[in-house]
Formats: sequence, C-alpha cells, structure tokens
Amino acid sequence: MNNTNKHRFAKTLVGITLSLSLMVPATIALSSAPAHAASVTAQSSKAAGIIQTGQRFKGVRYQFGAPAGRTDVFDCSSFTQYVFKKNGINLPRSSQQQSKVGRFVPKNQLQPGDLVFFYSPIHHVGIYMGNGKVLHTYGKPGVTVSDMNSGWWKTHYNTARRVL
Repeated sequence: MNNTNKHRFAKTLVGITLSLSLMVPATIALSSAPAHAASVTAQSSKAAGIIQTGQRFKGVRYQFGAPAGRTDVFDCSSFTQYVFKKNGINLPRSSQQQSKVGRFVPKNQLQPGDLVFFYSPIHHVGIYMGNGKVLHTYGKPGVTVSDMNSGWWKTHYNTARRVL
C-alpha cells in the first residue's frame, strides 16, 4: 500500500469511527425516550382511572372508622384504599400508614393520582386531581372535591406521596 492509499484509508477509518461514536449515544437516547414516555403515559392513565373511580362515589356518606371494602360509607383512608385497590394498587388502611408508602412528592410537583395528607400528625388523606383539587371524604359533604390551595385545606396541608 502506498502513502496516498494509507492516507485515504486512515481518513476513511477516522470518519467511520467518528460517525459511529456520534450514532451510539443518539441511539441510546432515542431508545430510552419511548420507554420513559410510555411510563409517563401509563402513570397518567392509571391516575385518570383512579380519579374516575373515586368520582363515582361523590356524595357517599362519611363515617369515621368505616370498614374497609364498604362503599355505602367511607372514611378518608377507607376511600383512598378502596379506590386505589379497584385500580390494582394496595394501600394500608389508615392515613398515617398510607403516608409512609410510595415516595415523597413536594407540593409544587404534585400530579393527579398522588396521595395528599393533612393535619399534623397526619389523620386525613385525599387524592390529588390536578389544578389544586383534592378528591376526598369528610363530614357532611361525604365524598367531595375541595380546593386545597385555599381556606382550611391550604393551612392544614402536610405532605404528599406518589404510589403510581
């Protein structure tokens, strides 16, 4: 092989190597993007199912200590436990126990389907719906939707957990 051919071969080899080194990270990035997108889509679909299930019980009477599994009365944690279970997610029975599952979510990063907790110590739980709304049950309204960014709910917000 003469010098001209060696030089041409070296240039070609460098070009191929550079092209491959640029393609591999792009291929990895492209292959991981759909997996993440699918995960986010599945999570939002699951959240929509949870919220839809919960909204079917609007107006159902509140009863402190309502037995798990009943749908004619709920307390806050029997409500969240029932709704999540209907969507394939098992939660413990009490709001304090539920506040320890999943992972912590800062208030400014809440997403529909997150569990939101009130009081200190915790003794109330609801389902975040988005736009500052919480689906939960308490007192006279029973299962209802409240604005957690105003009034009593704003001043008594404690924490949130993501179980989806």
